[in-house]
Amino acid sequence: MESELKSLVQALRDFAQARAWEPYHSPKNLASALSVEAAELLEHFQWLTEAQSRSLDPEKRAEVGAEMADVFLYLLQLADKLDIDLVDAARRKMIVNARKYPAPLDPPA
Repeated sequence: MESELKSLVQALRDFAQARAWEPYHSPKNLASALSVEAAELLEHFQWLTEAQSRSLDPEKRAEVGAEMADVFLYLLQLADKLDIDLVDAARRKMIVNARKYPAPLDPPA
C-alpha cells in the first residue's frame, strides 16, 4: 500500500507540474481546497436519514466516491508539501486514540 501511495503522490506531482500549478499548491491553499472538497462530500449526505446514508444508490455512491477521491488527493498533496508520512502519522494517531479511548474490559454484546 505504501508504494502505491508513493506512486500516487508522484503522479500528483507530475500532474501539477505539467500544468504549472506548483505555485498555487501551498500548504494553505491545499488545506483550503481540502476543506472545500470535504464540504462537497458532506453535501451528499445532507438531509439523509441514517438508513439512507448507509444505502446509497449506485449513482450517488459513485458521486460520493469521486468526492472522497478529491479529499484524499488533496490530503496526499498537503502531506507531500509538508513532508509528512501519512501512514506513519495515522499509525501514531491510532496509538494515541487507543490510550485516550481504551476498549472496555467487557465489550458490548
